[in-house]
Amino acid sequence: METTLRRPRPAPITVSEAASARIADILAKAPADAIGVRLTTPKRGCSGLAYDLAYVTEAKPGDEKVETPGGLLFIDGGSLMYLIGSRMDWREDDFSAAFVFDNPNAKGACGCGESFMV
Repeated sequence: METTLRRPRPAPITVSEAASARIADILAKAPADAIGVRLTTPKRGCSGLAYDLAYVTEAKPGDEKVETPGGLLFIDGGSLMYLIGSRMDWREDDFSAAFVFDNPNAKGACGCGESFMV
């Protein structure tokens, strides 16, 4: 019987070094039972969808697991189609600090950048 080797699938999103470092900071302060963070796109804001991160204590069926140097990032299965090909970054300046997403699936965003539409 011949065994076919498959290349691992590429991660659905790219996580920058800064975002990975921020994930590590978040997980260092997380409750003891946290195994990572979950990225979801709940319906919210002016444009329809928003980005949301929360602690994960266990993987849910359908989650996509992305291993980063800072820890595990789980992407909600229902949000995955909105995020494929995105780049997640962490940016800080004198006025704000936030995860920033370069999402090729977004067709528009609200003026404050809080939400997006596909």
